[in-house]
Amino acid sequence: MAKVLVGLSGGVDSSAAAALLIEQGHEVSGAFMKNWINAEGLPGDCPWEQDLDDALAVARKLGIEFRVIDLIDQYKQRIVDYLVEGYRSGITPNPDVWCNREMKFGVFLDYALEQGFERVATGHYARRRELSNGQAAILKGADPNKDQSYFLSLMTQHQVAHAMFPAGEMLKPEVREVARRHDLPTAGKKDSQGICFIGEIKMRDFIRHYIPDSPGDIVDTEGKVLGRHDGLHLYTLGQRKGHGVASPRDGMAYVVVGKDLANNRLILGWDEGVTPGLYARQAVIGSVSTINEPFDRAMRVEAQPRYRSKAEPCRVTPLGDDCVQIEFEKPQRALAAGQICAFYEGGRLLGGGVFEKIEGAV
Repeated sequence: MAKVLVGLSGGVDSSAAAALLIEQGHEVSGAFMKNWINAEGLPGDCPWEQDLDDALAVARKLGIEFRVIDLIDQYKQRIVDYLVEGYRSGITPNPDVWCNREMKFGVFLDYALEQGFERVATGHYARRRELSNGQAAILKGADPNKDQSYFLSLMTQHQVAHAMFPAGEMLKPEVREVARRHDLPTAGKKDSQGICFIGEIKMRDFIRHYIPDSPGDIVDTEGKVLGRHDGLHLYTLGQRKGHGVASPRDGMAYVVVGKDLANNRLILGWDEGVTPGLYARQAVIGSVSTINEPFDRAMRVEAQPRYRSKAEPCRVTPLGDDCVQIEFEKPQRALAAGQICAFYEGGRLLGGGVFEKIEGAV
């Protein structure tokens, strides 16, 4: 049995995780990570106070110690600044993946270990397994509709070794049943759909708060002007809606296929495979992190280029300096610089990295 600090977010998954660990006989304490309070007047709902109240109520119901940890400064430096600078430079960063690496299993884990805890637990839908060589591995969650292993793809072996994911062994209805069995106040609480720790705010509104609009032309792949955009940082590759250009062809839709940063032009094409720039087979992945074995030779794995996409077969070739080139067997739609690529072997998470350069457009 271990001394575990559970990150209680105020949601049902982390609440059930704490209850499960108590049932298993672990010495459990709860903590709420205070990372964002929307002191800057952003539009949207930042429900941190309600989440804190719910987390405290869960801890009281379970009879466990509870603490609030102020990580606002670290979150601003490690997540918000990274997010804003990414959009300012024309890429599409993924704050949720970095949040797990830098905050939940970074600053929060460091705090827990300093306080004498042996493990940190969260409500992620992923499974942790001990390997015969003494290392720890991450497997996809038992619930295929809720699997969140993608968001853990940048974790290190040190982080995985000290992590626990009790909810990942169950289906979502079973997790809610655990919360109901313990009469937890979060048993029926709706799942959050917002940015990691920030809440229910549209990414467009969040970015606009930090980066002023910079209007320019919207053009097609041949350079014909179709309209005006508000700023390249407000659009992402593969985007079909929100660019403001109606399609003159029935059954077809314009989609963002590129950004001309030098001329501040947003490039649209038809949402079909023949459109230049929409599909690609190759990419360079940087900031590569592996959980168990390094990518020290060419190998065949499965790569998942975004959360809701399927992991597809590809060949990985190491380039050095935590960088690899990947080549998919089949062209992939709307690969975007800044996004996270997670690597799998069957159901085991190998690691992940950041799309730096998209190659092999078809």
